[in-house]
Amino acid sequence: MKNQQTFDYLKQFLTDERLSKIEYYAEESSDFVLPVMEDIFQFRNAAAIVRSVEACGFHKIVAMESENEFNPNLRVTKGAETWVEVEKLPHNLDSLKEIKNRGYKILAVSPEKNATMLPDYELKEPVALVFGTEKEGVTEEILDFADETLAIPMYGFTKSFNVSVAAAICFYELKQKLIKSDIDYKLSEEKLWKMKVRWAKNSINSGDQILAKYLQESSVH
Repeated sequence: MKNQQTFDYLKQFLTDERLSKIEYYAEESSDFVLPVMEDIFQFRNAAAIVRSVEACGFHKIVAMESENEFNPNLRVTKGAETWVEVEKLPHNLDSLKEIKNRGYKILAVSPEKNATMLPDYELKEPVALVFGTEKEGVTEEILDFADETLAIPMYGFTKSFNVSVAAAICFYELKQKLIKSDIDYKLSEEKLWKMKVRWAKNSINSGDQILAKYLQESSVH
């Protein structure tokens, strides 16, 4: 309820066009598929992944960082970073255990460990899709920890896709599976309002300050 009231307040600062876009695209948003990136170091890849996540209506990414900061190239994201929430966690198994405790099945994207091919995968429960680093792929301990592995079929001499391309293929294919299923994959009402507040704040000049001032004043009354 509080997030709904906050959004109603922030609406006055939005153009009609931006407001209608937020209302339209929020309805299709889902956290049923949660992308988890292992220490991505090329900012172009980070940006391309953010863009693909947003285009498929999944509006959150977990970036597990150790040596490298997940820092998308904004020229490549084409504004997608306005809509996609990036949660940064340490690059370790504890982070994955926490994600699993949130109700996600851990799916490592790798051809190893008797992987299920993406077209054959039956999507029945929320999944956290773990993508490995550009050079090494998914790390061994994460492969061992994962509930399952998922692989993209390859039809040429090349043995793997670039990580950002692999991510885009997976998001798109899984989105199609959700659309064709009878799974209730959309955001809960509480999560929906929370996201709309974040989108509105990111769409307004000095949005952080305006939101902070409103929350401060509303907590006083």
